[in-house]
Amino acid sequence: MDKFVVSARKYRPQNFSTVVGQAHITTTLKNAIKNNQLAHAFLFCGPRGVGKTTCARILAKTINCENQTKDGEACNICNSCISFDAGTSLNIHELDAASNNSVDDIRSLVEQVRFAPQAGKYKVYIVDEVHMLSSSAFNAFLKTLEEPPPYAIFILATTEKHKILPTILSRCQIFDFKRITNNDTVEHLQEICDKESIKADKAALHIIAQKSEGCMRDSLSILDKIVSFTNGQVTYTNTLEHLNILDEDYYFKMLDFLQQQDLSSGLLMYDEINRKGFEGDTVLNGFAEFLRNLLVSRDAKVAMLLEVAEDFKQKYLQTAQKIPASYIISALNILNEAELNYKQSRNKRLHVELTIIKLSYLQQALELVNNDGVVNKKKLIDGAKTVAFKALPIIKANQALSDQRTNEVTIKQPQRVKANQQGEAKLLIEEPSPEIKKLPANNLNANADLANPTTTASKTTLGSLNRIRQQITQQNKNGNNESIKITEDELYVCWGQFIEKLRVKSNFSAVTNFKAAELKVIDNNTIEIITQGEIHKAFIEVERANLVTHLQNHFNNRVLTYQVMVIEKEDTTVAPDVPLTRKQQYLKIIEEYPLVKELKERLKLELD
Repeated sequence: MDKFVVSARKYRPQNFSTVVGQAHITTTLKNAIKNNQLAHAFLFCGPRGVGKTTCARILAKTINCENQTKDGEACNICNSCISFDAGTSLNIHELDAASNNSVDDIRSLVEQVRFAPQAGKYKVYIVDEVHMLSSSAFNAFLKTLEEPPPYAIFILATTEKHKILPTILSRCQIFDFKRITNNDTVEHLQEICDKESIKADKAALHIIAQKSEGCMRDSLSILDKIVSFTNGQVTYTNTLEHLNILDEDYYFKMLDFLQQQDLSSGLLMYDEINRKGFEGDTVLNGFAEFLRNLLVSRDAKVAMLLEVAEDFKQKYLQTAQKIPASYIISALNILNEAELNYKQSRNKRLHVELTIIKLSYLQQALELVNNDGVVNKKKLIDGAKTVAFKALPIIKANQALSDQRTNEVTIKQPQRVKANQQGEAKLLIEEPSPEIKKLPANNLNANADLANPTTTASKTTLGSLNRIRQQITQQNKNGNNESIKITEDELYVCWGQFIEKLRVKSNFSAVTNFKAAELKVIDNNTIEIITQGEIHKAFIEVERANLVTHLQNHFNNRVLTYQVMVIEKEDTTVAPDVPLTRKQQYLKIIEEYPLVKELKERLKLELD
């Protein structure tokens, strides 16, 4: 019985023409070989399983071939090629840097470089996973890598180019390998299936290519497993079952349920999927990828980005035209948020079901509108709603007619705001049958502006605004709203109260500056604040609005204001402490403790 060899090794490319998906690399290397322009150091970087080590071995084999073809390929029949295929060639040395990453390993490699090849032109040193070398090993490798013997060629391979020192990168010719496309992978898998007499559906091979994510080695490993699982019959159904992938028909059905807002069927569909053993995050991720494919299918320009089996392409294109872009984009946002929060949720099933509920009623919640090329979200509402204005009463003075027995004030309420057909809000004031509210005669006389009783009967109804002003004026006259005379003592009391407000707000810098200010009464409507500089004045001016309000409320004087005077001291030297006078001490005390002033007044005390 022959020993089984996995497909990744059995069908490893032996020359540049059989390398899949890396034409830009192989063409460059073949031209360099033909023109004899080989660099002394190469760096092959790219994702896993895309052919980095394979190309390194083909390059080592080709440059030592005794009978190269015109295209720059190895002949595969000379002694060098045969020994290379058998693994007995002495001109190639491979080092796994993941397990040999110390300085000693690199030193032993450098010592081998001194010996010229016994047969052939070049000795090739392949260092795989070179990013695993330590910094000391990199430094030990620098000199040899920069100036190797003419017969030595170094080929470094890595999946993480960013971890390599810049000094190494500058000494190498860098080749970036790219991921292998799904179409190239499917074609290569089909060739292998034909050689191995394996019956494989095109859709099944496409699923394998999608699962491998551009890695040829992974796709070949998956193919070997499915062939063993199905005994040589690779179908779409058993491939889905083996890879634990949801059939796309489930997503098409789920989308139909969500579009019809059939929540019950959607939840039952998820229950069926859950009972088959699929995790919630798999469902969310798969549905998000499905919606992404739908979004791509809407525009012919980007339809080339649709990487699905040929059997489903037409179905995607037809479904995409029925689903609005607004729904797809909003659904993708919801699914993305659900995926991010999936691991943190305690009840995984409920988390997915809530996402399905949101998607089911998504059309009622949001729509996307295009305003001058900018896509914005707009909330939908059931219908136009009227603007809620506060109803202000229109007050009319009583027309004092000859019958003064009933002193009445007619108060009419305006109608609610109505919306016209164009959706513009208008305030409509109508006068239906008046509502009569009887008020006492004395209130009417106090509120009505009737200078002469004989002419009152001939006066028309006053405007509502004038009426309100007259009422406020009359109330002020009737109340005890006399302003308080401004004295120096009372001013400092008021000033101390405002400082206390600033202290409560934790505005300590303002407190310090307010304490340093000196106050002076100009007249009963004006006070003067003396500051020591512009900075001092700025702190006072910042609180102007609050300070004016505080002063006016304290002295009950609506016209009270203040002015700030800046008096800068000419002598900036520190003056000796001068004792305060009795009056200055008293003003400082009542600024901090306003109750001291009240105590002085009650006891009728006087300052000496």
